[in-house]
Amino acid sequence: MATTRTYGEGCAAAHALDLVGERWALLVVRELLLGPKRFTDLRRGMPSASPNVLSQRLRDLEVAGVVAKRRLPPPAASQVYELTDWGVDLEPVVKALGRWGARSPAMPHGQILGTDSFILALRTMFDSASAGKLDATYELRIGDDRFSASVENGEFEVERGNGDRPDVVLEGDSSALAALVFLDGDLAELEKAGDVKVEGDRAAAQALFGAFPLPEPAAA
Repeated sequence: MATTRTYGEGCAAAHALDLVGERWALLVVRELLLGPKRFTDLRRGMPSASPNVLSQRLRDLEVAGVVAKRRLPPPAASQVYELTDWGVDLEPVVKALGRWGARSPAMPHGQILGTDSFILALRTMFDSASAGKLDATYELRIGDDRFSASVENGEFEVERGNGDRPDVVLEGDSSALAALVFLDGDLAELEKAGDVKVEGDRAAAQALFGAFPLPEPAAA
């Protein structure tokens, strides 16, 4: 990217693609938008990316000033990658691409969705009109990951971490939860199959599921 290929134009959009336009680069950004990660965590979020390619993308993004390395203090003492402040500025770009891609008639809905991909999809697709007067707090438990979420005054917030006495606890893998939120999945069937577990205010849970309508597909 910054040190290899270039479009060789004075256009700022072309220069942006010089920096983050290589395959996997923006997905690295996606994986880091919710906080720092170790290399192994990044691999888990992008299992189709080979270790060599992922390492190269991380190096490229470091050179570009989008990603930085940091070593955690003991007892962790592990190396993590995180976005720079400038890198965090890419969140609206990633979200805009997500909304644009969701309109594709060929969008492969129903395929496996990673944990961070799902959480960012929630940030992207939330619709305050669909949420109405919903006012509730949630904890999402996806594998070993925990996320605290809330809807208040037509605003949706979600971040990594445990909820503080949430109204609703939702537990399941990201694909099952995505089926509920984006594909009108049947909660009773998913609960019966053991794919999803709901604790607390079920009405608030159902209201949340209806707050993320997908955009209409683009004309073919």
